[in-house]
Amino acid sequence: MDADSFPEIRESVRRLCAGFPGEYWRKLDASRTYPTEFVQALTQAGFLSVLIPEEYGGSGLGLGAATAILEEIHRSGCNGGACHAQMYTMGTLLRHGTPTQKQAYLPGIADGSLRLQAFGVTEPTSGTDTTRIRTFAQREGDKYIVNGQKVWISRAEHSDLMLLLVRTTPRDQAAKPAEGMSVLLVDMRQAVGNGLTIRPIRTMINHATTELFFDNLEVPAENLIGEEGKGFRYILDGMNAERILIASECIGDARFFIDRASTYAREREVFGRPIGANQGVQFPIARNYVETQAAALMVDRASSMFDAGIPCGTEANMAKMLASEASWHAADTCLQTHGGFGFAEEYDIERKFRETRLYQIAPISTNLILSHVGTHVLQMPKSF
Repeated sequence: MDADSFPEIRESVRRLCAGFPGEYWRKLDASRTYPTEFVQALTQAGFLSVLIPEEYGGSGLGLGAATAILEEIHRSGCNGGACHAQMYTMGTLLRHGTPTQKQAYLPGIADGSLRLQAFGVTEPTSGTDTTRIRTFAQREGDKYIVNGQKVWISRAEHSDLMLLLVRTTPRDQAAKPAEGMSVLLVDMRQAVGNGLTIRPIRTMINHATTELFFDNLEVPAENLIGEEGKGFRYILDGMNAERILIASECIGDARFFIDRASTYAREREVFGRPIGANQGVQFPIARNYVETQAAALMVDRASSMFDAGIPCGTEANMAKMLASEASWHAADTCLQTHGGFGFAEEYDIERKFRETRLYQIAPISTNLILSHVGTHVLQMPKSF
């Protein structure tokens, strides 16, 4: 991301984040607690509704503004993972929902009275092969009966609504593997204890992720988004937005690490001079800066294409890969630059180091991105 884009938004985000310093995040990290106050502050400031059209109470801005917000959150040492889905998950509803559905939910999502932060796709047996999901929704009159299981569904305990991808036609009966899947909007407030069980998963970072179990969960048929069987196509745009926005978070992380490393290298003296005078310390930080600037240009490119309505699956994937690698390399350099102090919780390096490592894996793994480029762009044969 161009650090000069949306200057007023960036300054506002920085001011907000200043109220949530490192000790706030360290306390949450230790207790694995959701950052409720931070999410409320972002909501009240209107930062989570920037992509929702003005007619529904949002700002009606493009993905470029959203990337600026998330980048600054992460550069400030905060973490947008607790709430970034509130920005983009509603995109499937916005683009493919009925006028009645949009009017019923988008205003509440815009003002924060409704949280749509859960996106139920991944399953234990299918992993990244989404066409092999098994969670099934059987139509019975005016409702669907849902049975199955999801895993790595973040924020499910802190969301009022969830977009759920299910099979409505078995894979072996669908015309194509990607057909026969549908999207349901699930009201979590009614579902929990009535066919939905949420089980938290403790992980390396404080990411509020869970496993979901569906046992004859009833969902009103009117909660079907778009046409039955076309759900996979509906979620693809949302996945592109997710990858671009998470790429911007990685740019923010990378710049956090570069800021911290270069400052420490200027100030820390060993053997009578700043350690930043040593090429072995200076050059890796400089290389991280170059890599991050290049990745930021790819994020800009992908978000501009998305906002222009140009197909950008490849660009979204490449932006996410380049940005996540830039942040991970900068994290490693920053930790190395700080030496033993980098492992001390009070410096916030080790927390951010753990947090940014996630994006080598989620929301899509680096290997799957390389496979996409190899097969879809370079026309090489699939390995699977």
